Amino acid sequence: MSTKRSVLVTGATGQQGGAVAQALLSRGHRVKALTRKPDGDAARRLAAAGADIMSGDLADTASLAKAANGVDTMFLMGSPAAGAEEEARQGILAADAVKAAGVGHLIYSSVADANKTTGIPHFESKYRVETHLAGLGIPTTISAPVAFMENAVSPWSLGALRRGTHAFAMPPRRVLQLVSLADIGAFVTALVERREQVFGKRFDFAGDELSGEEQAKILSQAIGHPISYQEIPIAVIRQQSEDIALMSEWFDRIGYDVDIAALQKDFPEIRWHSFADWARGFDWSVLKQAPSGG
Repeated sequence: MSTKRSVLVTGATGQQGGAVAQALLSRGHRVKALTRKPDGDAARRLAAAGADIMSGDLADTASLAKAANGVDTMFLMGSPAAGAEEEARQGILAADAVKAAGVGHLIYSSVADANKTTGIPHFESKYRVETHLAGLGIPTTISAPVAFMENAVSPWSLGALRRGTHAFAMPPRRVLQLVSLADIGAFVTALVERREQVFGKRFDFAGDELSGEEQAKILSQAIGHPISYQEIPIAVIRQQSEDIALMSEWFDRIGYDVDIAALQKDFPEIRWHSFADWARGFDWSVLKQAPSGG
C-alpha cells in the first residue's frame, strides 16, 4: 500500500464502525471517528489507537459536514436502532452532505441482497439510500455484509448460551451465511485502498456458511462444554419485531447466496475467518460474567 487515506467513519463507536476504524488504523490510515458519545469508553479506546474523535450525528448534517472537511474517503452507515424509515432519511441527508463536502470516495454500509426486493424493512431502507447514492454522481462503493458471527454473543443471545443453548429463528439444518466483524473491517479497508478500482461497485460478502446445528457443535468445542441448538418459533420473534420475523422467514425461504470461494480469491489480502476461527478467537469469559440488570 502506497497511499495513506484520511477516512471519516460514522457509527465509529458501534460494532461495525468500530471494526472498520480499528482495521483502518492498523493499516496506517488516518481516521476521523464520528460518534454521539465522544466521552464514552469506545471513543476513548479509538482515541488511544490514534483516531481523531469527532462529536456528531447523522441527523445533524452540520456536524457531519464539519467532520467531513479535509477527508478523502468516508464510511457511511445508518443507525438501525432509529427504525427503518429514519435510517433511510438520515442516510439520504448524510449522502447529500458528503457530496456537498466534496469527499472523493463514499463507502456505504448496506446489507447483502438489499438490492433483491426482499420485503425486509431494514433491507429496503438501506436500498433506498443506495438508490439515492446512485443518482448523486459521486464515486460510491456499496459494502454489503451478510449476518454477523457476533450475533451468537449478542446481548439477547448470551442468556441462552449461559444455559447451554444456541438459539436462533431457523430450522436446525438450514444453512446461513455469516461474516465476522473483523472481516467487515478488513473488507472495508480493502475497498478504501482499492479506491478507483471499486467505484460504482456493490459487494455482497461472507466468510462462512453453516447450519445452526453446525454452529452449536463449533461453539461446544470453543467454549468447552456442550451447546445444543434450539429453534426459536417465528411467532415468538414476531411478538418482538415484525422486521426481524420477516428477515428470519427470508433466511429460511431464500437466504444469502454469496460465492464465498470466488470472493476470497478476489480479495486475497483479507485473512478471512471461518466461524470456527472466530469462535476459537473469542473471549468466552463473558459467559462467566453476571448478566447486567435492566
